[in-house]
Amino acid sequence: MTPPGAAPEKLPYDAVLCDLDNVIRFYDVTHVNALERAACLAEGTTEDIAYSPEVDLPLLLGRITLDAWVEAIALRLAERVGLTKARQLGRALAEAPFRADAEVVAMLRRIRTRVPLVLITNATPRLHGDLAALGLTGLAHHVVSSAEEGVAKPDPAIYRTAAGRAGVPPERCLFVDDSAENVGTALALGMTAVRYREPGDLYGPFDLHRPSGPYGPYGPFELTPAEG
Repeated sequence: MTPPGAAPEKLPYDAVLCDLDNVIRFYDVTHVNALERAACLAEGTTEDIAYSPEVDLPLLLGRITLDAWVEAIALRLAERVGLTKARQLGRALAEAPFRADAEVVAMLRRIRTRVPLVLITNATPRLHGDLAALGLTGLAHHVVSSAEEGVAKPDPAIYRTAAGRAGVPPERCLFVDDSAENVGTALALGMTAVRYREPGDLYGPFDLHRPSGPYGPYGPFELTPAEG
């Protein structure tokens, strides 16, 4: 790691490919859980159905709308709670609020000044609107969305697409994702990979020092506007 105050050393990779959900973006499903309890369902039941491959993948590949996804969730819940409550649960999940992790965003703003940054995400067709709502439209140099590419992680094709957008071969990419399966594909393609669990996982790979002491609401780095 580069000593504090020293000129940055050359990184052992030429691009960063970073996941969005559960690395940068986090959902608040408090309202969904409350509705589940009121319907005598175990917390997490709606998410288990919604994110099962047969329900989720058509949305992530851009083949169905968000409304169709909500209906697919509802039809699988209806036997347990009735169709009206089932639709309410599906809609609550689709409209769950979300936030960006400011510490991770700050680190990504730093690393993008040194190498191309590509967001590679299994996302819905409303991804760009979501990024705008988070104030992150300009965070990455490129955004690779499963809903636009018609292919989702862990399919190697979307990794190659992301590396291509960065303009570097896969073996010169650092891949960041919370999924062990997705990380496994990256490693198989020759990428360097980090399985993300918490922000501290990124300081070393990004060649950043994690200062100690109190900081403002955005963590150790000021969130300056992303460069174009």
